[in-house]
Amino acid sequence: MAQLLRTLQRKFGIFAPRVAVRAHVPWYWRWLGIVALGALVVGVGWATYDFGMEFAGFRQAEVARALAGLNDEIRRRDAELAEMRSRAAAAEQQLQIERATYGELARQVKALAGENAALKEDLAFFQSLMPGGGKEGAISINRFRVQAEALPGEYRYRLVLMQTGQRVKEFQGNLEFVLNLEQNDRKFVLTLPPEQEKRDQQYRLSFKFFQRVEGTFRVLPEAAVKSMQVRVFENGAKTPKLTQTVTVS
Repeated sequence: MAQLLRTLQRKFGIFAPRVAVRAHVPWYWRWLGIVALGALVVGVGWATYDFGMEFAGFRQAEVARALAGLNDEIRRRDAELAEMRSRAAAAEQQLQIERATYGELARQVKALAGENAALKEDLAFFQSLMPGGGKEGAISINRFRVQAEALPGEYRYRLVLMQTGQRVKEFQGNLEFVLNLEQNDRKFVLTLPPEQEKRDQQYRLSFKFFQRVEGTFRVLPEAAVKSMQVRVFENGAKTPKLTQTVTVS
């Protein structure tokens, strides 16, 4: 009996479990609420993302427009760069043409100056050939030049012999050249022509007014010609009638 009373007190007394009474909600309303809640969450999320993008200044359309603008600017700059390169190439070509023209003009001026100097020398030379009252048979050496040729050790000499004064007879004689050489800090002398070539026509003289003399000689490529002396001998004379020395640069 006591056990039964305790059981009833637990079920219906102050210590009995609480019972909640809820209204019945159909299942489709529940799903509709869930879908509405999901849409609300998605909407809030999208609004938050859009606000963040706008707040950060990052818009897809704006980025596209900015990118298009940058591409247009790059194309414009590329076109300007190509045009500037074309102008620079044309200017460089024009500069090369002007340089070539200037170089050609400089060569022509140099050649004309050389021709002018040669004409002046010819004028002075032929003026000296005019008859005068000087000493009979006076011999002079003019335009004595010595220069190196393209081949190592090869040299070319030129000179003009002239007889002034009362020219009554033809001058007969021969030439002799004395070379001052230097090789390996050693100096020595070489005479042209060698003894066996004394009768060579190249060194013979026979003229009444003037005679041009030109020839070449060769020395060892290691030797340097410092100076050259020409000696003019009259037939039968042991000592030269006159001499002249030029320095070879």
